[in-house]
Parts: sequence; C-alpha cells; structure tokens
Amino acid sequence: MTTHPITEADLQAYVDSRLPEARRADIETFLALRPDEAARIAAYRGQNEELRALYREVLDETVPQHLARAMQPQRGRLRQVVAIAAWMALGGVIGWQLHGGFGGETRVAGQTPLARSAALAHVTYAPEVRHPVEVGVDQETHLVNWLSKRLGTTLRVPRLDAEGYSLVGGRLLPGTPGPGAQFMYQDAHGRRLTLYVRGEAEGNRETAFRFAREANVGVFYWIDHGFGYALSGELERDALLRVANAAYRQLNP
Repeated sequence: MTTHPITEADLQAYVDSRLPEARRADIETFLALRPDEAARIAAYRGQNEELRALYREVLDETVPQHLARAMQPQRGRLRQVVAIAAWMALGGVIGWQLHGGFGGETRVAGQTPLARSAALAHVTYAPEVRHPVEVGVDQETHLVNWLSKRLGTTLRVPRLDAEGYSLVGGRLLPGTPGPGAQFMYQDAHGRRLTLYVRGEAEGNRETAFRFAREANVGVFYWIDHGFGYALSGELERDALLRVANAAYRQLNP
C-alpha cells in the first residue's frame, strides 16, 4: 500500500482521468476499502459523462480562428484558458436544441436559456450521493424562507408525494438576471427530479407550457408572474408530464 496520503486533488484527478498511471492503483485500493467514497467518485464520473453527452457536438466543433489565435502559447496560459472557456460557453448556447410539441405544449426551435440552465443544474446535482442539496427537507421552513428572500418572491414548493416523489431539499444557484433555486425530489427507487426557479427578464411574457430534451434529460418549463419554472428528470416525456402537471397546478392555482 502507498505511503503517500490520498488527497481530494488525487480523487478529482482520478475522476478526470488526469492521474498518472502509477498512482491509479493506489486510488483504486483506497476506494475499494471505502464504499461511500467509491459511490461519491462514481457519481462524479457519471456527472462528467452527462456533461459530455450534453455538449458532445460542441466538443467536436472547430474552434473559431479568432479564438484559436488567442490560444497560441506565446499569448500566455491564462489567455488560453479564458479563450477555451469562452468558446465552450458559447458552444453550449449554440448546441442546445429543443424538440417536441403536443396538446397545449408549444413547439420551439432554437435554444432557451431557462431549459438549458435547468437541465445543466439537474445533471450537476442529481447524481450527488453525499450532498445532493444544500439544505435538507428537515429544515424546509428555513429553506423556503431563505430562497424566497434571495429570489425576492414568496416561493411555494409543490408537493409531489401523490406522484411518487418526496422532497429531499434544495439549494441556491447562480443565474441570470438573478440567482435561482433548485428543489430536489426523489422516488422510492432513488430516481430524482429537480424543480428550477429563477427570475426572468422584465417584459418576458411567454407563459406557454413547453418541453425540451437534451441527451437523457427532459424539461417541462413555463413562465409565470416574472419567474421561470422548469421540472427536469431522466424520464420518458409522458411520465415527466404527469409530474410536471401536478407541479404546475400547485404553482399556478
């Protein structure tokens, strides 16, 4: 067994496949003796796969010439990192495509920031084993009051127990034009749904109930009284619609 301590940096490098081959065996031995840590690392690796799936087309795109020039070594590593990050962010916006349309749902072409942000937040936090939420359901009153204050509105948290999903808790998220909130639900099989809420730009009056899908994540979303709502999950559309309708009815009585 290695005499070198296993650090969080080592574990993250293992997740990202950046660990030297000679060190991999140490990490695998470490994880084999610690099932909780192994589950956490497996969740991180699953999250990476979800993100790669979301942006696979973007990753294969050619970097624009003006960004490629900015990435030249002589311009400095900091400039290179900033340019790559800028291109990835831009690519994420361009790469998001919406599909679908049925009944009262509106067919949309192009990209919508609300659905994209909700799906990305879902794949980031839904796989978490130890810290899926920032504040648990045991402190629900505090959670709702805190997030209401940060978002500048009185938040209502829909009850989805009749649909098989119990509230786990929630967290504060960064967003544009202001912060967002995410509430997480889980069923008896461990499947998770997330409800994303954020303020929308003033003047945005689009209230149609819409559906978007990217990779395995489906999103039903709508806007009401200046706030956007999006329910995300890795479910078939009809199953997600059933839960989304229950949430919508409670949030829009």
